[in-house]
Amino acid sequence: MRDFAGKVAVITGAAGGLGKSLARRFARAGMKLALADLDADVLAGVVTELDDAGAVAIGVRADVRKAVDVEALAARTLEKFGAVHVVCNNAGVAPLGAAWESTAADWEWVLGVNLWGAIHGVRVFTPIMLEQGGEGHIVNTASVAGLIAPPGMAAYNVSKHAVVALTESLHHDLVARGAKVRCSVVCPAYFPSGIAESERVRPTELAEPGRSKTDAQRALEDNLRKAVMAGKLSADAVAARVFDAVRDERFYVLTHPRIKPAIEWRMRDILEERTPIDPMRGPQAGQRTD
Repeated sequence: MRDFAGKVAVITGAAGGLGKSLARRFARAGMKLALADLDADVLAGVVTELDDAGAVAIGVRADVRKAVDVEALAARTLEKFGAVHVVCNNAGVAPLGAAWESTAADWEWVLGVNLWGAIHGVRVFTPIMLEQGGEGHIVNTASVAGLIAPPGMAAYNVSKHAVVALTESLHHDLVARGAKVRCSVVCPAYFPSGIAESERVRPTELAEPGRSKTDAQRALEDNLRKAVMAGKLSADAVAARVFDAVRDERFYVLTHPRIKPAIEWRMRDILEERTPIDPMRGPQAGQRTD
């Protein structure tokens, strides 16, 4: 996609982090914006900021776990702008813990937002763009955790691996149909964002007020906060690379090249049928058992 001016971008998780940076970047390219988030108050501030900068934007409160909310987002976008050209399924949350420590509520929440949010986005918006007949682009935000499986992040890893698989499948389906619509999957490592504070938007029905987290879980949360804030690449820089991928029709968006050896280790483990290594430690750690 080379011509962005006057076209329409839909972005979920747009009240902060990468979503907000994506909104700014697409706005600079002259796109109209339909922004969605669960936090309507913060989202309204983002819309005001963009309006003040000369962009055309609307904000829609949406819980991407719910099909009806994503369908309403599409309807509102079409009502306001008449078309959709870029969709960024970006909303995400990150409860942490070992595979057996995550509760049923944790699993329901992370899969609801990270995976079902992307599923609903693909299911609802792809037919709209195909019906339009022109070019379009779907961007699904996964994570490097969709390509490797770090310890202490089981639910998050599962959700992001599924997003990668969803996007790869979407790509093949679009090509098989001869569509002009393309897609990308974004797999960043740590960068400053609000992902470490996602508990603040946990739905009431999935809250666990009496729950006591383990020392290991609290340590994981502290480490995540430190890693996120220590990230060298900014959300704006990640958004710029996503924009470039849409412009250049590039599928995989790996924003942190230094993580590629860990991805290669995993691929080699699979192909050579070896016991998997810890991707955060590497083969030099001596943890192999085969």
